[in-house]
Amino acid sequence: MTRSLLLLVALAGPPLAAGELPADLDAVAARSLAAWKAPGLAVAVVKGTDTVLLKGYGTTRLGAAGPVTPQTVFPMGSCTKALTAALLAGLADDGKLSFDDPVRKHLPAFRLADPAADAKVTLRDLMSHRTGAAAHDFLWYHAPWDRVELVRRIQYLPTSYPFRGGYEYSSVMVMAAGQAAANAGGAPWEDLVRDRLTKPLGMANTVLTSSAAAGVTGRAAGHKLRPDGTVEPMPEYVLTEANPAGSAFTTAADAVAWLRFHLDDGRHAGKRVVSAVNLRETRTAQTPMPRTDPEIAAVYPDSARVDYAMGWVVYDYRGREVVAHGGVMDGFRTLVLLVPKEHLGIALFNNLHHTKLNLAAGHALLDRLLDEKPARDWDAYYLKLEATERAEKAAAQTARDQARDPNTRPSLALDQYAGTYTHPAYGEATVALKDGTLHWTWSGFASPLAHDQDDTFRATAGHHAGQRIDFRTRASRANALRFIGVVFDRKP
Repeated sequence: MTRSLLLLVALAGPPLAAGELPADLDAVAARSLAAWKAPGLAVAVVKGTDTVLLKGYGTTRLGAAGPVTPQTVFPMGSCTKALTAALLAGLADDGKLSFDDPVRKHLPAFRLADPAADAKVTLRDLMSHRTGAAAHDFLWYHAPWDRVELVRRIQYLPTSYPFRGGYEYSSVMVMAAGQAAANAGGAPWEDLVRDRLTKPLGMANTVLTSSAAAGVTGRAAGHKLRPDGTVEPMPEYVLTEANPAGSAFTTAADAVAWLRFHLDDGRHAGKRVVSAVNLRETRTAQTPMPRTDPEIAAVYPDSARVDYAMGWVVYDYRGREVVAHGGVMDGFRTLVLLVPKEHLGIALFNNLHHTKLNLAAGHALLDRLLDEKPARDWDAYYLKLEATERAEKAAAQTARDQARDPNTRPSLALDQYAGTYTHPAYGEATVALKDGTLHWTWSGFASPLAHDQDDTFRATAGHHAGQRIDFRTRASRANALRFIGVVFDRKP
């Protein structure tokens, strides 16, 4: 059987009559691509037994023409989390773990700073973002340490809300869950996902590390929007090892199999891969996401309730339950969306950084497939939302600049700020004086510093350009610095 035929193997669910399929799905996707000025987009839509749409649009890289096709490789970003959730479900089928196992049963080095949470935390808590710890993305993003060391450092992260008393998205906790799965399964996370999921599903062009993706032909290149509204290529972020929260790469063609696997409750080509009960549990609401949060309310404007499951977000959409998750990686955006009761699945991949194109196109496709009337102009809605976010960010920066007193001076000579500063979770930050300018280095980042106000300096280059570093002084010497809300104490 050819690969194209394998993608069309039937799943449980009512077949559609030919006349039931909207004729303009292709136009909906193309319209969104044009509206958002993204270089490229790949789309997979599965409905019932049919692959309704499987197509690429635009180019893989501006200035080096190569068309996006269903075989173009894109990073999944945080849509990788659903792979980790499905792996946990499969290991639960085998009795190797339970979602409600204490984390330390499988990951002895894991600790939380809150003793009460530390005593009770389970794999379910890690996967549903309710441990009490905040996101702490810079504990993994461009960090120089490996997964094992990252897990060890989690114990030094302060809590931000009561254990199981709120929601705070945290990739580092999913990374810990992936490590627990690896220990329970007796093999590295990436080997288990490949052997238990992507290989049985026939996802031959899905890889789980940046190094593996580097050898794949037909990859899309990432891009970003410049302040003047033009688009330019963006440097690739290379993950040095597999990341259970975000390192997978796939294609729209492979996504068809992933969608069908979920819509058929864990089967592929009639064979059981993961049990329905455990796979459904990963898509069952666990932690309410507060619609009082303006960002959540804006992203889900028509939803009365939004919850996090395990590797998925569950929300109501015009009377139907939707299970979805987005992903972001430098230069890319991904969305995987399921409407299980309608046997409907959509996957979208594009190569423009932080765009809401995927949400707009995903909801527009939903409206057409579900014949919702009146259809909403989701491109216009999310474009306006994105413009509002940019304006608010610019206004906040302007307010900070206007509040700054440009006549202040540092309280110390510049060489008194130079030194090494440390935090038990975030490691060492160094400040050095070179040619009359302070230079800051931390984790995978570096930048010259410009004086901002009093004992506050500002990064002038790189990922953190514009962000402030506050020095705390005592006895004519800087004794600590504060950055991204974290205090680094000066080493003696």
